[in-house]
Amino acid sequence: MRSTDPQDPEPSPTIRALTHAFALLGKRWNGLVLAALAQGPAGFGEVRERVPGISDRMLADRLHELAVAGLLTRTVHRGPPLRSQYALTPHGNAFLIPLAALAVWAEEHLPPHPDRPRHKTLAGQP
Repeated sequence: MRSTDPQDPEPSPTIRALTHAFALLGKRWNGLVLAALAQGPAGFGEVRERVPGISDRMLADRLHELAVAGLLTRTVHRGPPLRSQYALTPHGNAFLIPLAALAVWAEEHLPPHPDRPRHKTLAGQP
């Protein structure tokens, strides 16, 4: 709960914007799902293959959440079988710029995870 103390200043617009962004994009898997769709539109199974380790239920939840947020679209192709295709919206595509920068920063400034070797970033940098 926010303090009502008049000495406690309101957060800056930058802090408010980052709080809003991290509430959505800081959730586990959301950034990876968007990165997976940077490769182009994909069906559910293709997205699942591009994001190793995500469960079907979690992927369905994240795809729905990102669609509601306006970062991707879901197009249903009538069957049989009924198929859905997911694609980034202009807002989702705009996120790829900071996402690539974040990947470069992580490669350059974070120690490697002990279980994973370093790999190429979204920007293609080693």
